[in-house]
Amino acid sequence: MGQLKGHTGNPNGRPKGTPNKITQTLREWLSEVIDGNREQMVADLKALEPKERLQILERLMQYIIPKRVHNDEQIQAQQTLSFEDYVKMLRGEKIE
Repeated sequence: MGQLKGHTGNPNGRPKGTPNKITQTLREWLSEVIDGNREQMVADLKALEPKERLQILERLMQYIIPKRVHNDEQIQAQQTLSFEDYVKMLRGEKIE
């Protein structure tokens, strides 16, 4: 007899945290694309204006550097920083 829609015969389903096949395949493909184009990506970044380059890098960092938990005062202070002060903070420089 055929299976009902949504039932695979596995009563436990896919183990938690295990990516589905499509997600895994896409991740592997994207990794290959990035690995095969690293030199071009670096050249493209170098061709950007410094401010644009930092904006791109900042967006990418969220995927490799875990976000820290801040208290409300830290969040409010960061929201009032200028872009230049934020860059100084990322570099570990003192903000005046």
